[in-house]
Amino acid sequence: MFIRKRKNPSGSISIQIIDKSNGKYKVVETIACVKDKKELEFYLAKAESRLKQLNPNLFYTVEFNEKKHRFIGIKNKEISVVGPDIIFGYIMEYIGCDKVLKKLKEKELFKQLVLSRIIDPGSKLNLIDYLYIYKHQNLDKNEIYRFLDTLSLNLKDKIEQCIFEYTSMVTGGIRVSFYDVTTLYFEASSEDDLRKVGFSKDGKFTKPQIILGLLTSLEGYPLGFEIHEGNCYEGKTFIPMLEKFQKKFNIEKPIVVADSGLLSKANILELEKLNYRYILGARIKSSSSEIKNKIVSLNLNDEKNIETIYFSKNQKMIVSYSQQRAKKDRYTRTKNYEKLKIKIKSGNLTKAHLNNKGYNKYLVLRFSNNNINR
Repeated sequence: MFIRKRKNPSGSISIQIIDKSNGKYKVVETIACVKDKKELEFYLAKAESRLKQLNPNLFYTVEFNEKKHRFIGIKNKEISVVGPDIIFGYIMEYIGCDKVLKKLKEKELFKQLVLSRIIDPGSKLNLIDYLYIYKHQNLDKNEIYRFLDTLSLNLKDKIEQCIFEYTSMVTGGIRVSFYDVTTLYFEASSEDDLRKVGFSKDGKFTKPQIILGLLTSLEGYPLGFEIHEGNCYEGKTFIPMLEKFQKKFNIEKPIVVADSGLLSKANILELEKLNYRYILGARIKSSSSEIKNKIVSLNLNDEKNIETIYFSKNQKMIVSYSQQRAKKDRYTRTKNYEKLKIKIKSGNLTKAHLNNKGYNKYLVLRFSNNNINR
């Protein structure tokens, strides 16, 4: 068999695989009909590949069988995962994170700490298993702990500087920043100088914890983080983090975006005093009666689903309406109302049920009967 190029009356060229037997030529397969040189080169290469499949020679068969035999003979301990190092390792080098470390061993350990969090998230001790399973490397846990001390004391600021410079380059500058906090708890029974029992977002109110504040760019790139004592009010972490970030990187004051947990009068006054522009999530539930009445009077619906309420020259509240959220809230109200009715009919209600938990706050207990305040 061989490849034939045949010119057609239309000017196009047909690429065919031909078989010759008993003096006759037979078209085995037409690969393509092309009109330009680039297409011709592409489909000729494709025809060559197809020809090998249709008519493998002796040497090709032997070579394939040898490869197959070698592949079958590979043992698990001889297989290493290299994809993460090739892709994510290259990204780390491109950002410049490898330049902040001088020792080759520290560079490799830092890279594996980062990659393991992406590929196989877990504890620092989990890194030992990760390296053993995927890279056949043995690592002592004390090496990790010693390196973490180095990372905390000397390298955090340098790494943040690398990330900031890269983020500024790819985004054209930091004009908007997002800030949020979370809590990280520890399976421990005692507190220390940093780990304190406080309000837990994980519901672990008896466990010591730390508060982690993270600042990101508009695109979601992390810019910096700070750790605070576990019993610290999250609103108090907000302004110091902004001030530190601005001074550290010597940039113009960005527009700050944060959730309602950071919306305190003190924070707003401080932001305005420091001339920050801000977008903060508002809690309608805790707003004044005047604001609530204004919102109700807007009569928002699907067609008119967004309005602005002006407080002063510097402040305004943007209110939106979602039919999907309204439907969900209506379902929740109806469901809980029916539950309260069942409780009343059972006759088992006591003063202990008169609390602000959920929909219990609408219960009114009288001597003669119980009612729901609608």
